[in-house]
Amino acid sequence: EVKLSPRSLAYIVSELQRYSLLNTQIDIKGKAYEEIVGANLRGDRGEFFTPRNVMKMTVEMIHPQMNERVLDSSCGTGGFLVTAMTHVIAQLEQQMEAALGCKRPQWDMDTVRAYQDKIAEMAASDYFGFDLNPDLVKATKMNMVMNNDGSGGLFQANTLENPHRWATKLREAVQLGSIDVIVSNPPFGAKIPIDDEEILSQYDLAAVWDQDENGDWTIRLDKHGNRVLQKSQPPEILFIERALQLLKPGAGRMAMVIPNGILNNPGNAYIRSWILKKAQVLAVVDMQRDLFQPNNDTQTSMVLMRRLSTEEESTAEAEGLDYPIFMAVAETIGHDKRGNVIWRQLPDGSDALVKRVEVVTEIDQATGNEVLREVEVTDRQVDDELPEVAEAYREWLAGQQ
Repeated sequence: EVKLSPRSLAYIVSELQRYSLLNTQIDIKGKAYEEIVGANLRGDRGEFFTPRNVMKMTVEMIHPQMNERVLDSSCGTGGFLVTAMTHVIAQLEQQMEAALGCKRPQWDMDTVRAYQDKIAEMAASDYFGFDLNPDLVKATKMNMVMNNDGSGGLFQANTLENPHRWATKLREAVQLGSIDVIVSNPPFGAKIPIDDEEILSQYDLAAVWDQDENGDWTIRLDKHGNRVLQKSQPPEILFIERALQLLKPGAGRMAMVIPNGILNNPGNAYIRSWILKKAQVLAVVDMQRDLFQPNNDTQTSMVLMRRLSTEEESTAEAEGLDYPIFMAVAETIGHDKRGNVIWRQLPDGSDALVKRVEVVTEIDQATGNEVLREVEVTDRQVDDELPEVAEAYREWLAGQQ
């Protein structure tokens, strides 16, 4: 319900009318929402919004394609989904420009409509997200509607719950083993443990594991042959297993923010052992400690994986798999621990500058129609290594093929 008076609403609309929210940078809407909600949605449930530059790096590395089904299993305000959709839209635009032999600003109105229809079709059929927090789901729907829709694939749900308990529409839209790409930053922290036995019973990683004298890990069984469950488990551990369950066997790939404790603590060795038998680790990017500052100082990594096929799982279980893994350390991420932007400087102490091309929307005075124009803009360069990490990964991946 809109509780503003007609006069106030008219004033707000008149002030916003000069801006085009559809043609501005895609991430502006989600960022604005996160600033508005402030501390009310941060931290109390392990929710820490992912910086936009991390999303862009991740999506460029995981490289979703047209007609692939993309999911964020803890979607927050929808930043990962919008970034992934933007990445695919850029591919569509390049294809159409190559086919037509001209850039987008020169397209006629029929071509523009066909382009927009294709985007709306992809957004409605290929992009999905769910989150436990209903307020965040509403924010994601708003963000997706303002970015070519896609709101029909968004649901309020407990990702970790048994899929049989999900709403009917969600069960029909997203089934285990049906997703091509997952990009996600799950809630994490010891303050929000999962202790519901019905939920824990679905997961191998919720069981108690024992290591034998050869260093192999096995699930502990009771005298009746049933798995012995842990009393509770941090959600980020279960999110890894649920994400792999959702991916298509042999082809589905995921990128997830994972606390470094899972990757290096001796007590979590059974988790790493399990992952190596269920997935091919594609890349590990060790993120700078200030990534989630000023809200949280947990050290994390962005981990990319591909779900193994049944045959590959059997091989991994019997003898292990041998393959290269891309690894990188991001020493600068564009902001300090207080959240202030850090600008890159040249050896002489001057600011590094970068040129980029922006597409601006104008009204043709003769026809009254909207027209697009490209302008070159010079800005100070943010001290952020994440774009370089993404580029290095793409080059490394090309060399592996």
